[in-house]
Amino acid sequence: MRTPRHLPVALVALVTLAAATACSDGGPRGTLPGHGSAGTWFVQSLTTGGKTLTAPPVAQVRFPASESDRATGNYGCNGFTAKVTYDGPGAITVEPGSTTAMACENTEFETAFSKLLTGRLALEHQRDRLTLKTADGSTIAMSSEPPAPDAPLTATAWAVTSLLSGETAASVPAGAAGKAVFTIAPDGAASGSLGCNRFSAKAAVEGPKVSFGPLTSTRMACQGPQGELEAKLTALFGSGPLGWKVRGDTLTLTAADGSGLTAKAASAAE
Repeated sequence: MRTPRHLPVALVALVTLAAATACSDGGPRGTLPGHGSAGTWFVQSLTTGGKTLTAPPVAQVRFPASESDRATGNYGCNGFTAKVTYDGPGAITVEPGSTTAMACENTEFETAFSKLLTGRLALEHQRDRLTLKTADGSTIAMSSEPPAPDAPLTATAWAVTSLLSGETAASVPAGAAGKAVFTIAPDGAASGSLGCNRFSAKAAVEGPKVSFGPLTSTRMACQGPQGELEAKLTALFGSGPLGWKVRGDTLTLTAADGSGLTAKAASAAE
């Protein structure tokens, strides 16, 4: 990379760091040469303070094969470098180096990741997974495979997997698993099953919010787990605008009162 002669030294260093971060997925992915964790690892999640934080797709670390080189990576928005010392096959010591200073939306994840990725960390490797553990039991879960691209909100068949209540997620009632599936077409036509009855409605997507109009459904009498699931989904869809977020193949819909659902992408709808 050619750098203009008259750029300030600090700016040259920042440009160099950004370029290194952008290329951090080059080279071997998640290989273990016996003495450490060399290669590129894509962060999946952090668990700390009793809370799990899902990683942004760009969060990653590239550990060097030699201690003479520095690790590079991305905290979720900002790039960073670090010195890594391999303490045998079961631990590493990380000394944070330089970092970019961009304003980022997901500051909670960035702050937690930068706090955890420092000091002596126990290392556990299993196939294509790598887990780093701090002394207090917090973990950084990583994979050698890059995250799957986010499924589109529309034109995807979503199978409801859990119901949310604030910070708590509970699996759908036993006996109703796989029964509730819905799709939002590109023109806003929503349809599917509430767990027992088929339904249709008009959906409107406005930025991070999606609203469902009145539901029209079949009129079968639904009892037991399927009826319980159907009642909760009917109430959720009719509660007003829902916040939506897709991460990989998982959709989360959340109402203002904290109720909501998670769903997995079942298939691409025609």
